[in-house]
Order: sequence, then structure tokens, then C-alpha cells
Amino acid sequence: MMTPIRCSLIRFACVAALLLCAAESQAQKRAMTLDDGFRVVNVGGGQISPDGRWALYSRTARDFASDSSKTTWWLAPTDASTPSRQFIGEAGASNITWAPDSRTLYFLRTVNKVRQLHSMSLDGGEALALTEFKENEGNWTLAPTGKFFVIRRAEKDSVLEKKKKDGWDHVYVDEGSNGQSAESWSNLWIYDLTSKQLMRLTSRDWTIGAMDVSPDGKRIVATIRSDNKRNTGGASELSLIDIASKQITQLTDNKGPESGPTWAPDSRTVVFEAVSLDKWDSGNGDFWAIDVDTKAIKKITQPHTGQIGSSVFTPDGKYLYFAGGFGTARWPRRLDVTTGKLDDLAATAGLIGVSSWSKDRTKYLYSYQDFNTPADLYVGTVGTTTDRQVRLTDANPWVRDSIAMGKVEVVQWKSVKDFTIEGLVHTPAGYDPAAKKPIPLILNIHGGPAGAWTNNFSTIAHVYNGLGYALISPNVRGSVGYDDKLMRGNLADIGGGDYQDVMTGVDAMIARGLTVADSISLRGWSYGGILGGWTITQTARFKAASLGAMVSDWTSEYGPGFNFDVSLWYIGGDPWTNAQAFREKSALTYVNKVKTPTLLLHGDNDITDTPAQSMNFFAGLQKFNVPSRYVRFPNEPHGFGKMKHQRVRDTEEIQWMQKYVRGLADYTYPDVPSDKKKVTVVP
Repeated sequence: MMTPIRCSLIRFACVAALLLCAAESQAQKRAMTLDDGFRVVNVGGGQISPDGRWALYSRTARDFASDSSKTTWWLAPTDASTPSRQFIGEAGASNITWAPDSRTLYFLRTVNKVRQLHSMSLDGGEALALTEFKENEGNWTLAPTGKFFVIRRAEKDSVLEKKKKDGWDHVYVDEGSNGQSAESWSNLWIYDLTSKQLMRLTSRDWTIGAMDVSPDGKRIVATIRSDNKRNTGGASELSLIDIASKQITQLTDNKGPESGPTWAPDSRTVVFEAVSLDKWDSGNGDFWAIDVDTKAIKKITQPHTGQIGSSVFTPDGKYLYFAGGFGTARWPRRLDVTTGKLDDLAATAGLIGVSSWSKDRTKYLYSYQDFNTPADLYVGTVGTTTDRQVRLTDANPWVRDSIAMGKVEVVQWKSVKDFTIEGLVHTPAGYDPAAKKPIPLILNIHGGPAGAWTNNFSTIAHVYNGLGYALISPNVRGSVGYDDKLMRGNLADIGGGDYQDVMTGVDAMIARGLTVADSISLRGWSYGGILGGWTITQTARFKAASLGAMVSDWTSEYGPGFNFDVSLWYIGGDPWTNAQAFREKSALTYVNKVKTPTLLLHGDNDITDTPAQSMNFFAGLQKFNVPSRYVRFPNEPHGFGKMKHQRVRDTEEIQWMQKYVRGLADYTYPDVPSDKKKVTVVP
């Protein structure tokens, strides 16, 4: 008589074979691999010329063997009438911006280890160096008049720098400009393109964030903080800087942080983003307008759903175009500044990311992607709402031509406390839901909590689909991009309703026949690792868990990590005034209840979620004899940069799933191919 485990393994082996046959029928296309992910060419950095005729963009290709990447810049007419051509040259560039004449590009290029301002004409010729600075001069913003640049520059202390070189590199935490590490104040300088003179504009002990130069070139608005501490971002305020007089006026003084200031064409009104002016609150945010002369503020958005951001005014000042969307999709939207009415500028189920607009706001350069489509660049025209208009790039044709792509579906289910939760289900190529033949399911938990899963191209999801797994990626309460009820649904309730959201989602997938109860696992990074860790302390239903960059104990993370969101929203208070809740909401408190084989992954230099959190959880798992492995990655922050570390991270996770979900104890993910083919870069 067969054991239940053996029956399960045979069942899934049969399903995997059927899926393989279906994939082969797709013109002999193959499954995606981890190494394919490093082949993907990324396009971005798009800048449309003010007259809307030209688009400059970057292409970045990675080389796994050397763990390096190379970025080249390309120029294309926005009507795609002629092919793109490489521009700027092999020496590279950064901080690229168009001059108002639409014939000249400004950019920074490193010469003898110092970034210098250069210009280059579309009419031909080599790049012309405009500066001969002795040291790097920070981030450059061209004024709308095209006459000068505003430079945001970190202050330098020559005495302190010399001491550091001599080994005196200690840090006074949270004193002066320092946060948890050594930081510097920042100030503004003006570089005049006519006189070629550099002039200091501000000289204060502060940190300057986002800024914008008025259309008449006379004033600057900026977000300002008086410290660099880890958890005081809510103290950000707006200040106005008059360029001629150097006079500084603080515009706001409230309890909520402002962000994304944008000048209106009248050079008197500034629009900014904030959730609330009364407190540092959680929410999708609204647009507010302030008269910089009277300091009068009013909210200009009506009740709405979805996030807002990256705004620009139309030349007549009547409309604000911004990045919006809802649920798992993103697209540009339009706000009537007078009435607060919102309209969509495009319609899509994927992601439209606008990078720049023409001066008259009739054209925009954007990227489009969805689960089966790596990002490419397009030019859109206001008034046309299709999501793929004039195509400029086809960066990864090999994905379309040779990879058997999985499928994505938006699903919804009912959770506790009258919440409807939405998520994405990714299924393998050839999977037929009508057949109701169950396959292994991975619960895929996003970061945040104020994050969200969107319909974007995902290498790791395709890799798992190619291995025969389905993924359910829920946007639990606390996620952005829906309404504020959902985003605030986890206030003082982390590990409560959000846990129920993921479990009801798994149950919904079992009910529809996608999987069965004895073949579910979970994975998550950051908040995904936090909620994933909590989940396996509450249930033994999962066969395997992969937890990346987790927090297991809120009390010990209070000092070294971020605590403002936990204190303000997700738990409340602090470990002294609310000690019981901090302990009750920590997965480490219940590690003795874990039965799920658990893989832990963490970067040694992670200062967002500190690595001791994974070490403590691992120690607990080991104490109670839970199958577990902890993989540390030297010099890696919260998001990994080194390609070899990325591959090891994903390889370890896949092998863990195969071992504990499918019982393949000897499974080894294929090594890096030794005969990797060169990828031809095409425009």
C-alpha cells in the first residue's frame, strides 16, 4: 500500500510531466532559468526632448562572470521613423538633461576621478567639457530657463576627512549631521552657464531632499530636514529659497511630512504630496497646493483610490499629470486642479512608468511591462489611451522567441473583518485550470508592509513556473495601490489580519483545485520574511519556508532598525510603554512552535532589517530541532547587488523547496553554464 507522501509525489510528478509536454508544444520553447535573469537587458533613464521629437535612453547589460554591468546611451526619434543609434559614447554619462533648445544635452562624466559637466549637440561632434572642478559637485538640476544649474552638494569637513584617513573613523551616533552612520549636511549651489561661475546659495545645518526650480528661475522649493536620524523622516518640511537674495522662508510647520514639491506655471503655487498635515499617517496620499507668498494650503484631490506621485503641470496650469493606477496595474492619470476630478491618461493591466514629458505635455516617454513582457520603451500621446503606442526598443526578443511563459491572473477572495483581498496567481505554461490537476503552490509575500505585488515581469516567478510551481502573491491589508481602508487595515494589527489574508488566499487556491494542502510552501523578503516567519509560528501547514531579511523580534530591532512605522502604525508605542504587544507580535516569541523546515537568508550589511534578527530565529529553530539553514551574504545590504550572491540566494531557495515540498533530497539546481552565449545588443 502506498504512503500518502509517495502518492503525493507520484501525483505531482505526473502533473509536472503533463506541463512539460504542454511547454514543448509551444514551438519547443524552454523554461526560464536563473541565468536567463542575468541576460535580461534593462532599458531606462528615458528623457524626451522638450519639443517631443527625440528620446534618449539607456541600455544596461550585465556580465555574470565579471559581476559587472555596462550602460550605453541611445538616441531615437519619437516617431520611430529611423532606428535608434548609440549616443554620448563609451565614456558614459550621468545626470543627463535636455537643454530647452532640444538640440543640446548636458550630462556629468568622470574625468580623472572627478565628475565634470559636459554638453553635446545633436548636430554632431564630441562632448565638450564645461567645468574643471577639483572635486565632485553632487546632484545637478537644470533650471527651466536653461541658464543655470542648481547643485545639491554634501558639505565637506577637511579636518574630519583627514582624521578618517588617519584611522580616526569613529561615529557619534545621532549627533550633528550623523545618523546611525557618518552623514553630512547638504546645501545648494548655483552654476551659471554663461559666466561659468559656481556660487554658494545656502549654508545651513540641514539635509535637502526633493527640490524644484520655479519656471521663472527665481525661486527654489525643497523638502528640508534638520537631522539625519533613522526615524525622524516625519519632520520633513517645505522651505522656499530666493535665488537673488538668498533669503530662506519655511513654508510649512506641521506634523506630517511633505514630499514631491512641484511648481505650477505661475511660479507662485507649489503642489506637494502628503497623507495628512496633522500627523505622520499611513495612506496612499493626496495632492496639496500651497501659495508660497501667503502660505495658504488646500487639498486639491477628492477622495480617491490608488497611489499618487511624480507630478507635472500642463502649461496652462489647469491639470496635473501624475503616476497613478490601481491594484496590480499602474498608469498615468490627470487631476483637474480646480475641481479635483481624476481621469485616466491610459488603460492597462500591466505597468506604465512615465519617465519624462514634452514641454507642451502632449507626449511622454514611458516603459511598459507585464508578467510576460520585459520592460521596453514607448512614446505616448495624450488623448490615446492604449498601453503600447510608438515602440522604441525591443531589448529582449529572445524572451519572447525562446521562453515558455507562464500565465498571470488577478484573483480575489474574502478574508476576515469584511476585507476583500486581491492577488496575482502565476501558473506554468500549459497549465489548464479547467482540468483541476493540483500542483505545488508557493505563497509569495511582498515587502513593505506598504508595498504591493504588481503585474510586472518577474524572472523568479517564471523560474518557479518552469519547475512546475504555481505562486499566489496576495496584496494583504497594509498594501498600497488600493484604498486607504486596505492600507490602514493592519494598524496595530501586524500578524493579525494580514496573516488571515494570506491563509484565506491559500485556502481559496485549494478550493479552486490549483493545489492541495500537503504541497504548499512560502517565501518572502523584508516584510515578506517578517509575515512569513510569523505565519510558520502560527501553523504547521507549510512544507517549506524561505525567509529573507526578516525581523523576528521587535524589541531588539527597535534601536538598530527602523521603528517609526512599528511605533506609529503596526504595533504602537515602544518596547517600554507597550512591552507586551512588542513581545506578542514577535515571531521569535513562538519559535518553539515552528515545525516547518526553514531557510533564512540575510545580507551582513543590512541596516533596514538587521541580520541579528535572522541569527536569533535560526538559533531558536536549531534549539528546537527544526530543519533549518541560515545563509549569510558578506557586504550585502537589504537588496543584494552582487550577481553571484543573487544566484546563490535563489539557488538555495529552489533547492530547499524541491527538497521539502517534493521530497527531492538530492536535487541540485544546474550550475552556471560554462558556454554562455553572447547576447547581441539591438536597439
